[in-house]
Amino acid sequence: MIAKLTDEERARALEGLPEWSAVQDPDGIRRLFIFKDFPAAFGFMTRAALLAERADHHPEWSNVYNRVDITLTTHDAGGLSQRDIELATAIDGLV
Repeated sequence: MIAKLTDEERARALEGLPEWSAVQDPDGIRRLFIFKDFPAAFGFMTRAALLAERADHHPEWSNVYNRVDITLTTHDAGGLSQRDIELATAIDGLV
């Protein structure tokens, strides 16, 4: 089973992800990405989807025109896990 991060682990992990913020429902992290237009946002989502599929860890996300809102949580762990941190880091590498 995947372990949920402790409060200390969460705080340390978020130091390395300054654009992401903690959310309560679901217990995880969130980031809003803004692009110049819809094709740029959709291209980003496509690249992020391929990362997520390879990691077998899929985000909760939405897209409206040039905005992509991503929340990462690990349902099996009941909240934020190292898998979320790793995927957030990989997603950040796309922009």
